[in-house]
Amino acid sequence: MRAATPEAVSPTGFSGFRPAALTFFRELAANQDRAWFQANRATYEREALSPLRALVADLASEFSRRGVGLTADPLRAVFRIHRDVRFSRDKAPYKTHAGAVLSRDGGKGTFGMFYIHVDPGGSFAASGFWQPEPKYLEALRIAMFEESGKIRAALAAAYASGAELLREDALSRLPRGFEHTAGTEVAELVKLRHLVVRWPLPAASLADPALVGTLAGHGEAAKRLLAFGWDAI
Repeated sequence: MRAATPEAVSPTGFSGFRPAALTFFRELAANQDRAWFQANRATYEREALSPLRALVADLASEFSRRGVGLTADPLRAVFRIHRDVRFSRDKAPYKTHAGAVLSRDGGKGTFGMFYIHVDPGGSFAASGFWQPEPKYLEALRIAMFEESGKIRAALAAAYASGAELLREDALSRLPRGFEHTAGTEVAELVKLRHLVVRWPLPAASLADPALVGTLAGHGEAAKRLLAFGWDAI
């Protein structure tokens, strides 16, 4: 992807995504070729990339003010629109959504994050620990069992804000070494491969500058969950 243009981060802050952002991704889904994308790159940068970077910048500032402990460089926080197709049967070259992440050090691969996903098929925000390394996943599972009160309280705080627990890829049986958790209140949590909570973002909310405050509130609601994971390792 080309280097960011001077207008890549809005000088006036996040003012919302216009409908053209979701329209672009719908059209991109039907035009998965380089020629079309190059002809419409300016639309992508103006309608999706620029407002998402502005959103990240404002949210990082708000997280700092609220003591959430997550940050990001808006020029680096957004994921590339190009797909990695090396090991995929689906060779479509472009993602049909936009995503960005905030973390403790601003890196994309850091343990513990807040993720924003803009997608005509359904937008959402998420926070927690996605695809943790095996040693970190084991540490999370141990902490879930040994500090069951803390994890339940952390999840309750997230649920109170409208979040749902992501159960994608959960094991059908208890993992090896955790058979002793059978019948406990955290047995189902121990089966998880990710520890992530998620909030849906209605399409109408994307156009509202107040989205910054909404996401900051979600980040606050996830603080105890993030702290639980960071303490576990």
